[in-house]
Amino acid sequence: MLLIKEVAVYINILNSKIKKYFGDELNKNTINMTPEQYLVMDILWDEGTLSQQAIADIIQKDKNSVTKFIDSLERKGFVFRAVDKEDRRINNIVLSKDGIMLKDTTTEVAINMMNQVVKNIDDNELAVFVKVLQQMKHNIENAI
Repeated sequence: MLLIKEVAVYINILNSKIKKYFGDELNKNTINMTPEQYLVMDILWDEGTLSQQAIADIIQKDKNSVTKFIDSLERKGFVFRAVDKEDRRINNIVLSKDGIMLKDTTTEVAINMMNQVVKNIDDNELAVFVKVLQQMKHNIENAI
């Protein structure tokens, strides 16, 4: 039982520390976004234009939270909303030129940050860790 509690505590602590560390690194590199906003941008950089609902589904956040992230990114000039041509009820989120230009610098900061997080952990250990996390995610999804 104690080991299970430790797993929950360490997952929570690690999540908080990574968010804080990444936020600090973004600020240090004068990148004007939060770690949560980075998730939205990273998906758009990889996938291109997406609906707000698709973004919410991918990052596993409720639609209201995603709306706040997008509102902020839009105010910063990184994205804009475009009404879907086939269904006017759908807002598509599109990267602006400024948003596209942020990709390389921001991705480099994210990679450097994660390299620091996994420093001194060999690839085999990381592979096992990822597999365990995937199994835990699967267990939660089946329990809901």
